Amino acid sequence: MVLREGDNVITSIENLVKEQQIPSGNFTGIGFAEEATFGFFDFNQKKFNPKTFNKVELGSLTGSIAWSEGKPSLHIHGVATDDQFQAHGGHILALKVGTGSMEIYVTVNQEKLERKMEQPLDANVLQLPCMKN
Repeated sequence: MVLREGDNVITSIENLVKEQQIPSGNFTGIGFAEEATFGFFDFNQKKFNPKTFNKVELGSLTGSIAWSEGKPSLHIHGVATDDQFQAHGGHILALKVGTGSMEIYVTVNQEKLERKMEQPLDANVLQLPCMKN
């Protein structure tokens, strides 16, 4: 998908997942962002500490697609650079396309994957069996 200036990246991917009934998948992307809000998870407070950067270039955007309680559940990380080539990155909480466009490449899996809240993390975790050695 190609998103244009002002588009909300997270909402756009969620809408694609709902419209196409994508069971699960992953995605990558690149492009210019007007605003990118990253979050660093504080395990003691069980919440993200957000920081927003304006007018940055997304050099790397990667994420996974699953479902939670009947709705698309995305897990997104990325790295963005500013005009001084300083990099910022981590978990993406919000992302809005800036001047130009953002290209998102989606790979669809056939198996439906789910996320659910797990304790003690109080985090939405992808439900996959753990590998045993």
